[in-house]
Amino acid sequence: MDIKAYKKSFEYSYTFGIFPTIELIKSKSEKVIKVLVSSRYKTDSDADIFELCRKYNIRTEVNDKLINKISDKENNFVVGVFSKYECELNDDESHVVLVNPGNMGNMGTIIRTLTGFGLSNLAIISPGVDIFDPKVVRGSMGSLFRINFKYYDDFDAYNSSFKNHKKYTFMLDGAVSLKEIRHDKNELFSLIFGNEATGLDSSYSSVGRSVFIKHTDRIDSLNLTIAAGIALYHFFD
Repeated sequence: MDIKAYKKSFEYSYTFGIFPTIELIKSKSEKVIKVLVSSRYKTDSDADIFELCRKYNIRTEVNDKLINKISDKENNFVVGVFSKYECELNDDESHVVLVNPGNMGNMGTIIRTLTGFGLSNLAIISPGVDIFDPKVVRGSMGSLFRINFKYYDDFDAYNSSFKNHKKYTFMLDGAVSLKEIRHDKNELFSLIFGNEATGLDSSYSSVGRSVFIKHTDRIDSLNLTIAAGIALYHFFD
């Protein structure tokens, strides 16, 4: 297998760093091709990557040259190489929906945040960034491997697939403040967020219930990851 610097067209991707790689192994061990280890790696008594790989029967390779070739940082001592895979969303669980996300770091952070608040389903409305890009994986700190995700060609395709989910669209000109939202803990919901630059267009105001997060007029809007975190906290049971 000829391993090169990551491209979206590849059938494999990478985890950079020991913690994301551990998450990969524990959650998706069947997808791990091998784990690259730097000669500078020092065994941590709480996280011995060699011992973990032996436990899951995963091949390891000490290869500084290859790590430097594919890594964008000098301090990556562990790299997981894994096969890409597809998922389906659970129709009996609530979702986060990202419409045309354009920033890989933001997507990774949102994945980590939704995982932290107990959700495990992410819908991505195309076009959107590549969820397997190592920058997304790194931003999620490996939480990517704990969720289900799926790309949809447009929002209608998603909406028609999950008619039982109550839709909440987060918009600057939403009809109701998030503080006023009360939801039944047994309610299935979809929290819908727009692109970092443009947000959701006006057509989304008629989709479910449009919501705004109140803030001062000293800023024009909240960062997407902050808005998503506030919303997830509010809906967290």
